[in-house]
Amino acid sequence: MGKRRQIWERLADGADLAAEPMPGQPIVEIAGDRRVLIENHFGVKEYSRERIAVKVKYGFVCVCGCGLELIRMTREQLVISGRIDAVSLVRRG
Repeated sequence: MGKRRQIWERLADGADLAAEPMPGQPIVEIAGDRRVLIENHFGVKEYSRERIAVKVKYGFVCVCGCGLELIRMTREQLVISGRIDAVSLVRRG
């Protein structure tokens, strides 16, 4: 674990901010079964109507479902819509 990360974790623990995301961590919001918002991403690795894999700091966020489409993508966030069946984090390494 890097020194910078250890410092941030100690600060969060000391300030009782453990529930708050650290800077640069991916944030995933699921709105019902129709929309997923992913912040702090590094682009799209895989794209189909059934599966979209998005690169994040720790690996990939995989969204599986039916009729999936990327409806908005900026440097900071992207929005996936369609019928969402599953959202998972696949860690690297």
